[in-house]
Amino acid sequence: MKNIGIWIDKEKAHIVVCTEKGEKLNTLQSNVEFYNPKGGSRSKTRWGPQDVVQDSKYLEREKQQLRAFFKNLVKMVKDADALAIFGPAETGEKFEKELWEKYPHLALKVRTVTRVDSMTNNQVKALVRDFFKKNED
Repeated sequence: MKNIGIWIDKEKAHIVVCTEKGEKLNTLQSNVEFYNPKGGSRSKTRWGPQDVVQDSKYLEREKQQLRAFFKNLVKMVKDADALAIFGPAETGEKFEKELWEKYPHLALKVRTVTRVDSMTNNQVKALVRDFFKKNED
């Protein structure tokens, strides 16, 4: 039985593979750019027009980068018997939504999507190990 737990945020994903032999931790970097758009600029004339910040351009780029990240993540977990997704923000929920849209056979194996705070590598391993032990019964 191969149970896989994923702790995911926009920056990286820690993948914990639990087998009978123990658990193994892998880390996948997302390469999603952090952007901080600057505000619009003012005209040189008084009461002149302002430049508009095009947030949609940045958001679309981030969405494409997240999709590429999720695709790489799916390649690493495609042979799982059960999946558990953890993370501090909504990236885990976005990943589950992507699984339902593009990889429904893998989405059926998701046991939980839970929000948890940032953790060390050992805490992530313990969280995944304890989750699968508790839900084994």
